[in-house]
Amino acid sequence: MYTIKRECHNEIMIKNSRFITILKKVTNQDEVFKALADAQIRYPGATHYCYGYILENQEKASDDHEPGGTAGLPILEVMKKQQLKNVLCIVVRYFGGIKLGAGGLVRAYTKSVSEALKTVDLNELVEGFQIQFKIDYKTYKKLEPYLKEGVVENATFLDQVEMIVDASPTLLRYLDDWSINYEKGPSVLIEKEF
Repeated sequence: MYTIKRECHNEIMIKNSRFITILKKVTNQDEVFKALADAQIRYPGATHYCYGYILENQEKASDDHEPGGTAGLPILEVMKKQQLKNVLCIVVRYFGGIKLGAGGLVRAYTKSVSEALKTVDLNELVEGFQIQFKIDYKTYKKLEPYLKEGVVENATFLDQVEMIVDASPTLLRYLDDWSINYEKGPSVLIEKEF
């Protein structure tokens, strides 16, 4: 699984129609709805704002008044083939006066997303767990270089170091090898750079 490193806006022209693809990292529906509203403000008066998104446990597509199955589903299919997660793809279309037909629309939306994906860098997503543990400072110094195998959500430095970390399987193995006790919480997706 992968996600994008940064937001992207990419434009192509197909038979006088402008297709502007926006790729945005999202983690929940509120972020999706905000991004859709922002797209309508940034690109006012467009004919269509078609989209697809894939979150950890949810996906959705919209044709936004294009013929059924000609926009949202092709967008989603490209995203699935790239194994994307936590990504929203909006394709804004300004109609150029030439009808493309159902097959032409599918090809246009597919091409628009594919071209935009060529311009972004991806990060790998690995499944892990949120964990919590307490360690002494000596152990913390030993563990510190390996924390890059996770995401530190919270750390408190008092008598001991208390941490909440989104841990990859690699980090969990280090903790097990060093006999560091931890409480395992919910599963999470952890973003790792290539």
